[in-house]
Amino acid sequence: MAFEIIRIPVWADNYAYLLLGDDGCAAVVDSPEAPPVLAELARRGRSLTHIFNTHHHFDHVGSNAALLEAFDDVAVFGGAYDREHARIPGQTRVLRDGDTFSWAGETCTVREVPGHTLGHILYVWSHGAAFVGDTLFVGGCGRLFEGTAEQLDRALNDVIASLPPSTTLYCAHEYTQANLRFALHVDPGNEALIAYAEEVDRKRSAGVATVPSQLADELRINPFLRCHTPAIRASVGLASAPRHEVLGALRSLKDGFRG
Repeated sequence: MAFEIIRIPVWADNYAYLLLGDDGCAAVVDSPEAPPVLAELARRGRSLTHIFNTHHHFDHVGSNAALLEAFDDVAVFGGAYDREHARIPGQTRVLRDGDTFSWAGETCTVREVPGHTLGHILYVWSHGAAFVGDTLFVGGCGRLFEGTAEQLDRALNDVIASLPPSTTLYCAHEYTQANLRFALHVDPGNEALIAYAEEVDRKRSAGVATVPSQLADELRINPFLRCHTPAIRASVGLASAPRHEVLGALRSLKDGFRG
């Protein structure tokens, strides 16, 4: 049976996720600080058993040390590259591309997706949830801090885009409005995007989160998943270039966008 997923706002725009299994286990996916996670665990009468980290940035692993102090025998999962470079505090389990494991009665498949960082991984669950960290945001994607445009293109357009369209994507930041302003700048004739952006503005005006999203929607509105389309290619002036070059140009344009 699928576990419960609780979105926990942390800092200004981060999201951590608390996973609660029917068997009593509890896990957190990425958090910059421990108090909001500890408060939610206490409210629900649970002890933490697992930490699932997507990558090493502090706003994803900053809570590890405090959580490990608060609970005994917590398993800390993370990618092989980050373990090799000792970048995830307390890591006990090394995950590589294609590895599977079971938790709370569900099966998870791990995908290595270097790009945002070289050690970034995804957690793709059998019941249709995927925790994508900073690789993909609603309507956008993460910056290229360590990897190449070719790597990020593979992560987005070969790995994530190949998941079932019904997959629910849990990203780590509430960046949606800014992402969609850029998306509208480069894809202004996209009617699905226009409608989606209007709905996002209504949600944010009401204080409602825009995360998670559905892959089917991302395929229609996210410019970084649409680098094969004439509209996106025209926006960066690369009508016939390889897809990863289009994505790289688009990411560079987004880095300087102030709309």
